[in-house]
Amino acid sequence: MSADRVRRRRPSLLPYLLIGPTVLALVLVLGYPLVDMVLLAFQDMTREQLFSGAAPPWAGLDQFRRILDDGFFWTVVLRTVAFTAVCVALTVLCGLFTAQLMHRVSPWVRAVIAGVLVTVWAMPAMVAASIFRWLFDADYGAVNWTLSLLPGVDLAKHNWFTDPWQGFAVIVAVVVWGALPFAAITLRAALAQVPAELEESAVLDGARPFQVFRHVTLPVIRPVLLMVTTLMAIWDFGVFNQIWLMRGGQPEREYYLLGIYSFIESFAVNRYSTGAAIALVTVVLLLAGSVVHLRQMLRTGEVE
Repeated sequence: MSADRVRRRRPSLLPYLLIGPTVLALVLVLGYPLVDMVLLAFQDMTREQLFSGAAPPWAGLDQFRRILDDGFFWTVVLRTVAFTAVCVALTVLCGLFTAQLMHRVSPWVRAVIAGVLVTVWAMPAMVAASIFRWLFDADYGAVNWTLSLLPGVDLAKHNWFTDPWQGFAVIVAVVVWGALPFAAITLRAALAQVPAELEESAVLDGARPFQVFRHVTLPVIRPVLLMVTTLMAIWDFGVFNQIWLMRGGQPEREYYLLGIYSFIESFAVNRYSTGAAIALVTVVLLLAGSVVHLRQMLRTGEVE
């Protein structure tokens, strides 16, 4: 066997050397907090141990029994799942529509749309929340004023957050507005990979636009669409900033999602171990979503 063939079969260390610093940084930045959170979830930390530095007593599974036996915890879980499903569906649909629009317009219009999307993507969550709080403000909100111009509509002094359904509609709008650029630009790149001759052949065979999209375009962009959907589900499941900022740092119990619930239990109620247990359950659910994402990618042949 020649030396060149042996060299080609020998695994290269270069990929591992390139990814090594990133993995090390992630372990240092995320590893210690994650391990500390896991240990805290099996302990009973109080302010006495926090301020004295004494080791908290071991509680075993007591924290998990407490939250799993609490009906409000399951209400928050279901609310988080429903919120995630609505945000993901709206983001993917709006992103797909925007991507189709960018795919069909002239290059200069496409550049303008891409510039606007990048600007939205670069906007901090605090700025976006402040804008939406002003838009839906009960006293000076532009939305109330605009809708009140319609015949028979009077929304003067209307508080959108009194009703949790209306309040969550506003929060969903903030989340979708911030996530739309990623979905639209990614799906636009996927649409650019669809062979034009396939679509033209389908049109010549008498296929309607929806049939062309379903039988020609969708199979090509399905891996990217699946990736976008899964990533959006993982991100939206852990939404915290938008709710916290929209409610001025004091969200009501009707607006609790898992991230908010964990934070309140830890730092407002001072049940640190209970908050850690809720956070750990959230991490497990997110890991389950990541496993589903990897399995789907394997099935579509994106990962070998």
